[in-house]
Amino acid sequence: MDTKIKAWWLGHSAFRLESPSGKVIYIDPFLSGNPTTPDDQKNPDDVDYILLTHGHEDHVGDTLDIAKKTGCKVVAQVELSHLLKKHGLEEDQRVEFNKGGTIHFDDFSVTLVDANHSSSFKGEYAGEAGGLIISFEDDICFYHLGDTNVFGDLELYGDMYQPHVVAVPIGDYYTMGPQEAAICVDMLQPKIAVPIHYGTFPVLTGDPEEFKEFVAEYSEADVQMPKPGDQFLG
Repeated sequence: MDTKIKAWWLGHSAFRLESPSGKVIYIDPFLSGNPTTPDDQKNPDDVDYILLTHGHEDHVGDTLDIAKKTGCKVVAQVELSHLLKKHGLEEDQRVEFNKGGTIHFDDFSVTLVDANHSSSFKGEYAGEAGGLIISFEDDICFYHLGDTNVFGDLELYGDMYQPHVVAVPIGDYYTMGPQEAAICVDMLQPKIAVPIHYGTFPVLTGDPEEFKEFVAEYSEADVQMPKPGDQFLG
């Protein structure tokens, strides 16, 4: 796909994106404790924004350390944002919003949409889990589903936002497995689907090859399976 943005999968649910103007965006930066993230990607020092889907430790990950190091903005659902402040995030780095809300930055916007999952941070309620729809100015729409199973509103999101790229959890056990994930792709009808949230730990048994086979049954999306640390856009 011809795109101005750049994207890397860093293992599990973590991504690094670079906007057309060069802004560096991390999604769910579970890096230093992630056994699949390459060592040279575990401690970023050039971050402008962190976007979080929900509060679980394998998604918040290194957010507080990165924010302290870089001064980046941290975008999160209201309750999670308040908990991050409680644990050291500076007030001027917090950007809070809620489902249905869209925030505009530089050359991109972020909309928080639903996900069917739970959310807590350090044992406290962290609001509801969500998905992130990131729309780049004069470029693509990137939809990170977060942790979820299949649900009917995905078809509506596909019609409304027309995502070009979707990042879909397939690992099973804590999220949906490959077949449910492929049905999500069918509902969203993206050009590219990237399987995530698998293989990090033994319990996450979802197979990306199986996911690819199911996707081929349901849609014409191109399934890309980057290795952790690989760039797959731009």
